[in-house]
Amino acid sequence: MSSPEHKQKIWNLIKDIKVGMLVTQDDGVPRARPMHLVQSEYDGTIWFYTRRSAEKVIEAQQGDSEVCLTFSDQEEGVYVSMSGRARITNDQNIIDRYWSSEVAAWLPEKEDPDVVMLEIDIEMGEHWAAKESKVFQLYEVAKANVKSDKTPNIGENEKFGG
Repeated sequence: MSSPEHKQKIWNLIKDIKVGMLVTQDDGVPRARPMHLVQSEYDGTIWFYTRRSAEKVIEAQQGDSEVCLTFSDQEEGVYVSMSGRARITNDQNIIDRYWSSEVAAWLPEKEDPDVVMLEIDIEMGEHWAAKESKVFQLYEVAKANVKSDKTPNIGENEKFGG
């Protein structure tokens, strides 16, 4: 399990990206769609609003409910991949906790029985964060090409548990 400090590090990487790609399985075929973060902190669980009738809900409940989330900010050189298990909840307290005007634009009535939360308990993941400028990264790649026994050092890469 990730420490609270590491969870904060992951949150700092993804919070400004706001939209991640949720990957589910549709009869064994990966299927991705964008999902908007609604929470203000990360404790090992990611929450999304959706409709109970949405295909992603059906897909997430097939088999063992394993899903993948990816977040990418190409300009900042930040890439995060997170895998975990998805569950659906219609707990009104949770729906109320994260409700906002942005959510209301997509789902006008929070009391609608079709409005549910997709809860993803993160089990593992990996992140990459480039610390240097694009020019430095290109230099590192070119240097690695000249010295075939070297790989470019263009930033941080770390695997993590939920």
